[in-house]
Formats: sequence, structure tokens, C-alpha cells
Amino acid sequence: MSTELETRWGDSGHVTTAAMLAFTLALAVVGLFTMSYGQVALDWGQLWNGLFYPESDPVSAQIVRDIRLPRVLTGLIAGAALGVSGVLMQALFRNPMADAWSLGLLAGGQLGVAMVVTAAAFAGPAAIAFLTAFKGIGLSAGAITGVAVFAVAMVALSHRVGNITLLVVGLMLGFTVQGLVSVVIHFANRLGGRVYSGWNDGTFAATTFDDLGFMVIPIIGGMIIAVASSKGLSAMLLGETYARSLGTDVRRLRLLTLGAVVLLVAPVTAYCGPVTFIGLIVPHFARAIARTSQILPLIPLAALSGALLAVSADTVVHLPWEQHFLHLNAILALVGAPVVISLLLLSPSLRGSA
Repeated sequence: MSTELETRWGDSGHVTTAAMLAFTLALAVVGLFTMSYGQVALDWGQLWNGLFYPESDPVSAQIVRDIRLPRVLTGLIAGAALGVSGVLMQALFRNPMADAWSLGLLAGGQLGVAMVVTAAAFAGPAAIAFLTAFKGIGLSAGAITGVAVFAVAMVALSHRVGNITLLVVGLMLGFTVQGLVSVVIHFANRLGGRVYSGWNDGTFAATTFDDLGFMVIPIIGGMIIAVASSKGLSAMLLGETYARSLGTDVRRLRLLTLGAVVLLVAPVTAYCGPVTFIGLIVPHFARAIARTSQILPLIPLAALSGALLAVSADTVVHLPWEQHFLHLNAILALVGAPVVISLLLLSPSLRGSA
């Protein structure tokens, strides 16, 4: 079976390479379009000057450098991180419907952030002022703690229940957390509630270049661990006994993969809010393109396609609509939900496992 997977990967390597080039080109096109088009449209000359010659066109420079470029980079980084985290989670749980949202990790981040906001309200005006001024840093601890605790809980539960039960528990945790968050936020002051509400909508528009530095460092660590764990995870897909026969330390592999998932998901959740569906649907696209279940070739494909999906959805949100009622997760749901339904209805293997 392993040899067959390797052969299929070798046979489809040129397809994967072509897909990666296509995704990269599409990302460049969508990114440039996003930076040039919005409530204020910029021609190519203004975009060029805004990027490289800010002193010649200060207005364009402010629009491009301070608003649009950080948003595009955030979408690219967040989409890549969530796409790879989905590959890891579906391999770790051996569940094609596993991702940070469906298994409750995002719910953990929501609860953690809500508790931080409420604690800041009790700590006094100075704490709320700090949280408002340094929202990403202030919320990171809560999001990372919540994501990590729920990730550990779901890994432990996965050894005791089947795929269907695990997904149902993850979804029920999400609904339960919604109720808990409402209770917790009830004790926060109005400003704290606004901080949580703005974060909970999910957006790539709230980060600055300073935030990107804090966000990208753990994500790079998660990507490195993902690549290092890919061989063992590929073996795990054929069963723990098979993986152990190849010399894989299964317990250590689980811990490493879990750590990578937290490093990939928690910073995105902290800075962008609970962004859904990317980690769920992107791994299926990557597997369809690569025509292999091996993890290593899926990582760059998932990163690029996740980034493209995230930036494209953000582009739709920030088109010059007359009224602004669109949210990032609404666009992702419109894309993701039909994909998930199609996968469940059309794939015999998924119909049997979910």
C-alpha cells in the first residue's frame, strides 16, 4: 500500500507542480486586484507608487501599505496555516471531516478570548485600554490556551469513540461554548463586549505589520513540525500497528502533530478570530490534485490553496458594496458548506465514515 502511494505520487508529481504554479499565479493576481480595487480604486501606477515610492503619492501609499497590504498578507498567512492544519488534523484523527472548527478547537479559542476580555473588565480601565490598543497580543494567551486545551481533549476522546461520535461531540462543544461565551461576556463591560464582538466576526483587516511578526513566528514553527511529521503521519494512515512496524513512535508523533496544529491554528484565531471551513475543505482539494494520501506533497498544496481561498473570500468582503453586511465566515460558508455536502453525498468512503 505504501509503495502504491509512492508510485501514485511519483506519477502525479508534474500535476502537483503545475497546480502549485497555478495557485501561486492566481494568488498574485488576486492579491494585486485586492490592493488596487475597493472603496477607493487605484490604477496600476498608483499601486506601484504606493508600494515602492510612497513619498511620490502619500495617499496611495497609506491605502496600500497601511490598509490593504497587511490584509492581503494576513489572509495569505492565515489561509496557508489553516489549510495545513486541516491536513494534519484529518491525518491525526483519520477523519476526513476533521478540522479546527468541526472538532471544537475554535470554540476553545472563543471561550479563552471571552474569559480574557471579561477578566480585563474586572481588572479595570487600564486593562481594557491595553486590550484595545494591543488586541492581538492581549487575546493571544486566551486563544492559544483555549485551542490547546480543546485539542488535547479531542485527541484523548478520539481513542475512546468513533468518527461520528467525535464529530458530534465537537459540534456540541461548539454550541455549548456559544452559550458559555454569552454568559461570560455578560459580566464584561460594554467596551470589552465590543472587543470580543469585533474579534468574533472573523476578519483579516484588523492586523498590522507589527501584528504579523507575532503571528507568523509560531506558524513557521508549526509548518516545520508538519513537514518533519509528514512521513510518520503517512504511515499512521495505514494504522498504528503499521506505523509502529516502521519504527514510528506513535505517542511522540501525536504530541508533535498536536503541537503543530496548535501553533498553526491558535495565532490565526487570536489575530483574525474564528475563521471557518478553510481547514475542512482545502485538504480534499489538495488530495484530489495530488492523487495521493501521503502528507508531504499535500502540505504545500494545502498551504497555497488555503491562502488563495482566504484572500479570495476577503476580496469579496471588501469589494465596494453599497452596504457592508458581508462577513468573512459568511463567504467561506457559502463556498465550504456545499463542498462538504457534495463530499458527503458523492464520496462512498465519506458516506461510510460520517
